[in-house]
Amino acid sequence: MSRLTAALAVLILAGCNGSGGVPDPSGSPGTESPAGPPPELVVMTHDSFSLPDELISDFEDEQGATLRILRSGDAGSMVNQAILSRDEPLADVLFGVDSTFLTRALEADIFLPYGSPELEAVPAVFQVDERQRVTPIDHGEVCLNIDRERFAAGDPPAPESLEDLTLPEYRGMLVVQDPASSSVGLAFLLATVARFGEDGWRDYWAQLRENDVLVTDGWEDAYYGRFSGGAGEGDRPIVVSYASSPAAEVVFAESPVTESPTAVVLDGCYRQVEFAGILQGTDEGELAERFIDHLLSRPVQESIPLEMFVYPVREDAALPDAFVQHAQVVDDPLELAMDEVEANRQRWIAEWTETVLR
Repeated sequence: MSRLTAALAVLILAGCNGSGGVPDPSGSPGTESPAGPPPELVVMTHDSFSLPDELISDFEDEQGATLRILRSGDAGSMVNQAILSRDEPLADVLFGVDSTFLTRALEADIFLPYGSPELEAVPAVFQVDERQRVTPIDHGEVCLNIDRERFAAGDPPAPESLEDLTLPEYRGMLVVQDPASSSVGLAFLLATVARFGEDGWRDYWAQLRENDVLVTDGWEDAYYGRFSGGAGEGDRPIVVSYASSPAAEVVFAESPVTESPTAVVLDGCYRQVEFAGILQGTDEGELAERFIDHLLSRPVQESIPLEMFVYPVREDAALPDAFVQHAQVVDDPLELAMDEVEANRQRWIAEWTETVLR
């Protein structure tokens, strides 16, 4: 799921520390043999991965191991690297493959099956692979966000649906991301396919183009550069972002605020689920299993909202106050079957490009 986590500190955890006795050069009885370095677990992730230092340290201390995070670009780039290096894997665990790229990874057979006992606390709706080659870790919804101040006077009123964006009163107000270069943009494209179907989604985008939709390369360009709400410095009051973005506006506000300056349009949101899996060829299979368990533990799950601004998958994970008060819950998000996305992704992107940009 690139994101509000651009505002968070990047964790780069590497290295290992050895300990043990010093060998006696005389070789006399009772000499301690040097202890080897602790095992190292390499986790390949997207660039937005973040966990508190103390939870990383807890895992390392409990397992007597070190953890190295291998950041590998966005979700699509990460999956491509994992597939290309399948025979000589770069890591032991992959974290952050989302539901739009999962089928590609599964078909490439890069994962080993593992069923964590912690899955008992995870709803079945998130457990999509019967062979348990991947484990759901978090989820988030891509939604339209609006600038509250711009629509406060009701002229025009805040949009309430995807269809509203084609009306003349919202001309020149919407900024979206290119699905060819942005996972957020891709999710919004998929939302329109899910809503309007194969016969209607291109017509919908043609109407958005006629209504002066603006397209940027990525989420940061759209949200911070062209959106007028919250931390944005642009002039467009409607942007594609996340259901959790209003909560992030409160958490990262320069001065304390009691209400987010942005809000979510709950119609037309698209769900993204992020998974982790143990990579084929690992020499640290048992340690990798313990890390999957760690990602599903309550302490880690309860840290996820304010670290990566997505929701935990555990039912019993408590949400922070900022999420309870300011993140809007999407009860019925749009979704497409993973195999349908995999079979049509490139064609949909090409047709979108032809419709919107040419």
